Amino acid sequence: MTEGGGNWERGVIEKLALEALKEQKRARRWGIFFKLLTFAYLTFLILMVLEWRGDADRLAGTKHTALVDVIGVIDSKGSASADSVTGALQSAFKDKNTQGVILRINSPGGSPVQAGIIYDEIRRLREKHPDIPLYAVVEDVCASGGYYIAAASDRIYVDKASLVGSIGVLMDQFGFVETLEKLGVERRVLAAGENKAFLDPFSPLQPAHVEHARKLLSEIHLQFIDVVRKGRGARLKESPELFSGLLWSGARSIELGLSDGYGTVDYVAREVIKAEQIVEYTRKENLLDRLAKRFGAAVTESIALGGAGAVRLR
Repeated sequence: MTEGGGNWERGVIEKLALEALKEQKRARRWGIFFKLLTFAYLTFLILMVLEWRGDADRLAGTKHTALVDVIGVIDSKGSASADSVTGALQSAFKDKNTQGVILRINSPGGSPVQAGIIYDEIRRLREKHPDIPLYAVVEDVCASGGYYIAAASDRIYVDKASLVGSIGVLMDQFGFVETLEKLGVERRVLAAGENKAFLDPFSPLQPAHVEHARKLLSEIHLQFIDVVRKGRGARLKESPELFSGLLWSGARSIELGLSDGYGTVDYVAREVIKAEQIVEYTRKENLLDRLAKRFGAAVTESIALGGAGAVRLR
């Protein structure tokens, strides 16, 4: 009895010990999880504070040059959207300590609608604040929609190797008619409206659709040309190639009257605006903004309302 009872007690003790070890491991895992969660939360708070401090710098109360970036493709989803750029410009012009505004451009172009909204807002702000000049400073590239925006500025500064121009309009897409035939796939389209399947990539091109697309592009191209002519005025050295969609070097763009001279952001702030301190007004997206935009873009892209390719200033 004694020996059997001892074995029984030993078994119970071993089971209790094993359960205690398992519980310790579970507690350790949960502890690690909550520590990581706390670390992520603190990191998020620090990033938010840093972004807030960046905005607070402009409250220093000293005379300065305001800087607004137009970087990347101009579209409604990115940092170079009309909402982001016009909001930053409004804040820059509203600040009583702003001596001048620099629009730093490094963009291959994008949406003619987004570029047009920014252009119109620049013209409005310039009329409302005639004593605050606005200059465009080009870095690597200021093409198409980027140049559309730059044309609203008082002067355009470039590097000799910058790429400038591309005054044209583009609508591009792929055609998959023969691909479907080779795969043995039949395309079925039901539409209300005889032209609703306009430029459908899975159907043969219709001459009437191509002609209509060309007229559409020509109309937008003429709007682009008109904007450039109004913005540049007598400085333009017009030639048949000027509005053909070609790109020019910064040096050549000065000769053609597309830009005015060489200059960097620091140079223009220091020598032209005469306010060496630069305060950036570019709106930076926080984590929540980026997640919201990605979610919205995913929902939008999942809904197809037509087959025509997007029109782009490029």
